[in-house]
Amino acid sequence: MSTSSGSRIVVTGATGNVGTSVVRLLSEDPEVGSVRGLARRIPDWSPARTEWSAVDLASAQADLAEEFAGADAVVHLAWAFQPTHDPAATWRTNVLGSIRVFEAVAAAKVPALVHASSVGAYSPGPKEHAVDESWPTHGWPDAAYCREKAYLERALDTFERDHPAVRVVRMRPAFLFKRESASEQRRIFGGRFLPGQLARPELLPFLPDIPGLRVQALHTDDAARAYALAVHSDVRGAFNLAGEPPVDAELLAGMLDARPVRLPRTAARSAIAAAWGLHLLPASPHLFDAVLRLPLMDCTRARTELGWHPEHTAGEVLEEFLHGMQQGAGARTEPMKGRKVG
Repeated sequence: MSTSSGSRIVVTGATGNVGTSVVRLLSEDPEVGSVRGLARRIPDWSPARTEWSAVDLASAQADLAEEFAGADAVVHLAWAFQPTHDPAATWRTNVLGSIRVFEAVAAAKVPALVHASSVGAYSPGPKEHAVDESWPTHGWPDAAYCREKAYLERALDTFERDHPAVRVVRMRPAFLFKRESASEQRRIFGGRFLPGQLARPELLPFLPDIPGLRVQALHTDDAARAYALAVHSDVRGAFNLAGEPPVDAELLAGMLDARPVRLPRTAARSAIAAAWGLHLLPASPHLFDAVLRLPLMDCTRARTELGWHPEHTAGEVLEEFLHGMQQGAGARTEPMKGRKVG
């Protein structure tokens, strides 16, 4: 892939949680000659060898093939989580916008496409043992996020059949956190007026222990290293990415010095549904249903074929993220702006 002047990589969604880590890592890579970041708003942030284009994937007027011309790889990260009350809007950006990206990759004859899928693409699965990349990817149909991620898995099946010359990699990471993403993720999932200072151990003497709430977390920078490895390798197919150990009430209670208290699923869901229905909480009860059903992922393939392993434990990831919430941490891009409420 590399040329004498280094490879040319295009990154969509380059100003978000994952995009900022991927762009920074690629800009520091001596094998990369240039990085073009695509985002709706050009940031006040200029890493070395990086240029920006203002592109809205939801717009059919965007000339993505021109943006991708001459690229050695496209890393597709762009994603809209809101508005959760208008799934047609997220479908336009996430599904139709992604299909435009795939078509432009083919039209521009880009040799490699690295796509951000997700653990959310997986069908319901076990919480007691981990599954590999062969687990079905039909998502949880009631949650827009999972439905959209699963639909794109089918779209990529067709794309690979029709364009066998394009090397397609599908990353399926667990939930991704870093200090700089704290303000953005608080706004996306908790609402812009939820004070991050509430993430203090002394304010949380009790922690809800909800049956099925056992998931995996990963530092965003660890995920970015997997994307960079995929850009430079000859691998194809899907890769699970997750840190250890799995996150459950026991782990969180130990971190926060809180006492876990059993809470029935129905009670937790009713509270979330009420807050979401009143537009007090952006995260929908449908996503909560999906999280309770997500399988744990086996990351053996990423370790053996990519040579990847996470440098942070799940506990370290969450501790860094919670400190970021308390401090209103952010970054110099529009989606990642820091903000301390209260």
